[in-house]
Amino acid sequence: MAKSLTYQDAGLNLETYAETMSGVQKLIAKTWGPNVIRSPFKGAGGKGGSFASLFDLDPPGGGGLFARIFSRKYARPVLVTCTDGVGSKLKIAMLCGKYDTVGIDLVAMSVNDLICTGGEPLMFLDYLAMDKDDPARTVQLVKGVADGCIESDCALVGGETAILPDFYQPGEFDMAGFCTGVVEHSGIIDGSRIEVGDAVIGLAASGVHSNGYSLVRKAVFDAGKLTVDAHVPELGTTVGDALLTPTRLYVRPVRKVLEHYPVKKKGVIHGLANITGGGLPDNIGRILPPGRRVKIRRGSWTPNPVFPWLQKLGNIEQAEMERVFNMGIGFVMIVSPSFADSIRNQLKAAGVEAWPIGEVTAGEAGVEMV
Repeated sequence: MAKSLTYQDAGLNLETYAETMSGVQKLIAKTWGPNVIRSPFKGAGGKGGSFASLFDLDPPGGGGLFARIFSRKYARPVLVTCTDGVGSKLKIAMLCGKYDTVGIDLVAMSVNDLICTGGEPLMFLDYLAMDKDDPARTVQLVKGVADGCIESDCALVGGETAILPDFYQPGEFDMAGFCTGVVEHSGIIDGSRIEVGDAVIGLAASGVHSNGYSLVRKAVFDAGKLTVDAHVPELGTTVGDALLTPTRLYVRPVRKVLEHYPVKKKGVIHGLANITGGGLPDNIGRILPPGRRVKIRRGSWTPNPVFPWLQKLGNIEQAEMERVFNMGIGFVMIVSPSFADSIRNQLKAAGVEAWPIGEVTAGEAGVEMV
């Protein structure tokens, strides 16, 4: 008589899954303010909870992390949504066996995009797919997501963990994230206010962030023949630690500037760009209206040392570097020139170095690196 198959025979252990979920609940709850509506029941065997997440946009009494959301009394609130992943940077995490930073990257990839509209992130959901149920690894991954959400004033309200033993090779996993935010309609920033003479401010990146890692891996492991444990003197750290530096979260510093110069009242902030794949030319180019051109001055900022190191290892042309990587500028603000110094000072006070890296001129929409 044939053996009676079980889910565990197929590579999934429901008891281990329950252990995993119990391990991440405290991390998730740390991101919750009064807006998150908790499930009132534990359910049979402690496996209760809603089938979907509930987020109160205007909780009675306010208080806590999200008290300010509707204190301004939005006249015409517009929802903002973003979704993204971490990409092949996850391969570095797998090689290092270090999983507590890529969750920050996951949050950053969405929230840094979201604030380009002038909006503020409210809630985040994650999707985690793995080769097998691994409670310790899952806790580390979710810890990074929770840390990123806390730093972005965003609630981690739910997610999905998929165990796919026939889909991923042993040790492999993937992550995706989804963020929802809100912006006042009259405060939407879409680049339409960009004017000739505007100043371009570049905000310092923490490193490579989370784009271009297919080329990074080619340069470091194939061309450079290095391992993740190799020490890099010019970086003062190992290959693995340098490449796993988490993406900088720009939510708080940028939101502080926007609160100081509200778009609907003062019109000081004309354009915002998150510098991801495509580098400065492509990402600034996305927000330029017809007849507006941006000139970026090479050498006007201090590049992160990881980029010349990568360029030398892979013998990568300068144009290719600028087309793939952020080159040390992770976010760009295009602003009224009269307020550029004030904005840079505010960013510095918030812990983010920023440089005047260019200006807006008349001409065909596009970006010149000069």
